[in-house]
Amino acid sequence: MSPGRVVLVTGASSGIGRACAEAFLAGGDRVVAAARRTERLADLRARHGDAVLPLTLDVRDRAQVSAALTSLPAEWTPVDVLVNNAGLAAGRGPIHTDDPDDWDRMLDTNVRGLLNVSACVLPGMVERGAGHVINIGSNAGREVYPGGAVYCATKAAVERITRGMRMDVLGSGVRVSQVDPGMVETEFSLVRFAGEEAPARAVYEGMTPLAAEDVADVVTWIADRPPHVVVADVLVYPVDQAGSGRVARRGS
Repeated sequence: MSPGRVVLVTGASSGIGRACAEAFLAGGDRVVAAARRTERLADLRARHGDAVLPLTLDVRDRAQVSAALTSLPAEWTPVDVLVNNAGLAAGRGPIHTDDPDDWDRMLDTNVRGLLNVSACVLPGMVERGAGHVINIGSNAGREVYPGGAVYCATKAAVERITRGMRMDVLGSGVRVSQVDPGMVETEFSLVRFAGEEAPARAVYEGMTPLAAEDVADVVTWIADRPPHVVVADVLVYPVDQAGSGRVARRGS
């Protein structure tokens, strides 16, 4: 493991992002924890002190992203590892009845947000000839399911962008990876169901989903490979899942 790296994690206030931040900190790295809800990062800072730099950041706002990342304190640069985690699913109806505002939220966060952050961090990595970008995708980027057309499209875009990014930096020494989780029990479903707890819990009933920490284990393992090794992409499911809609549920 390479101690003391600066790791930028977006969407670090909860779920996979929070778990990734904790995992990198446990390995001796320092974490720029970026999120819109920075008040939720207070305990992360309190627990880990100067190893955490909370950063208020809405990845959808290109000007805000640029201003925040170009004004990082000198001791928090350069960024060695970028984990593009910020993302969400919104809406669950068929595309002909969906709310277009939900489409915008997903496109702006899952696709444009990833591009906005990468555009600020990647040039420095290429110039230095070192660095690692790890994009968090989804198994939904590999297949489509009813009620998820736009979300699946945004995650398919992440996969295309990741592959193209890897080709664009070829020869620079920069590594580009992607992690595609299946069902992970976080606030993901709660957000998708607009805060309705009962249907959000029902998503995981009768099966054992992944935990955010399981995904973070994969992310840190990828980041800790030797510099000449690129783990290009990883698809990780709970044992009770074999695809979108392919879930083994046990009776209660």
